[in-house]
Amino acid sequence: MEKKNIDWANIGFGYHTTDKRFVSNYKNGAWDDGVLTEDANIVLNECAGVLQYAQTIFEGLKAYTTEDGHIVTFRPDLNAQRMVDSAKFLEMPPFPADRFVEAVVETVKANAAYVPPYGSGATLYIRPYMFGSNPVIGVKPADEYQFRVFTTPVGPYFKGGAQPITIKVSDYDRAAPHGTGHIKAGLNYAMSLHAIVTAHAEGFDENMYLDAATRTKVEETGGANFIFVTKDNKIVTPHSSSILPSITRRSLIHVAKEYLGLEVEEREVYFDEVKDFAECGLCGTAAVISPVGKIYDHGNEICFPSGMDAMGPITQKLYDTLTGIQMGRIKAPEGWIKVIE
Repeated sequence: MEKKNIDWANIGFGYHTTDKRFVSNYKNGAWDDGVLTEDANIVLNECAGVLQYAQTIFEGLKAYTTEDGHIVTFRPDLNAQRMVDSAKFLEMPPFPADRFVEAVVETVKANAAYVPPYGSGATLYIRPYMFGSNPVIGVKPADEYQFRVFTTPVGPYFKGGAQPITIKVSDYDRAAPHGTGHIKAGLNYAMSLHAIVTAHAEGFDENMYLDAATRTKVEETGGANFIFVTKDNKIVTPHSSSILPSITRRSLIHVAKEYLGLEVEEREVYFDEVKDFAECGLCGTAAVISPVGKIYDHGNEICFPSGMDAMGPITQKLYDTLTGIQMGRIKAPEGWIKVIE
């Protein structure tokens, strides 16, 4: 298929309308078959549940062109299951996991001309999401829902390489211990907007959120999990019931153990020990790993030995191995790569 005439290296990480998107509606206790449509607009009643009580969840994954020319996506079954878990917690009818994967495949196929070529550094971002669509004025779950999938080509997350970023310890809480931090709900991201705008205004790239109960343990940022490397090359990731279970983090842990032979600990990480780590990164779908060079804590500065010029050596190995798997340069574990065409 002939690709769209797009300057892949300079499109940035933003929204670009593609030809088709998938839509399925839940009504009278069942999901319909769903359709592909060219209409990118949504018409809702002013009292729709999503507008009144933020009843919405979403996922994010990518489609790639591999070295051998196939269009693939990465572990969509895990996104499907996480969306089922999110739906249950917000009292929404789960969109079946198998149909989720089918909808992703169908939508990517319909927009194959927008999947960037191999080696461009760009990818096709896929956004499945669901929301309460019927009027709801009392505080209760909606009765009707819409599940949709759209795609947008996005440029390289980093221009000129993954340069280490500077973050700050936030004065705000991202999620309560028994709240919604472990699901991918839109309301979690709304909660982080003021904090991230404040951080940017102060010259920082991101926030480090501590646990709301004691403010002594590392949780995550507004949209990524932390991954640390000790001075003896052990991988450490924070564990908490209010952290979103990142698919990228889960994959990096497997890569660390099975591909690189590294020891991995998933445990509570106290902020007091962060100064003793050799490397720090933020892991997520958008960039795989964003290296962190410095953390500011109310006038105190933590500088990681890996520095501000490049990724640390272990973080770089993790990044190169996982992206190599995604792009087909390295053999993937069974079931990780879903070939679309």
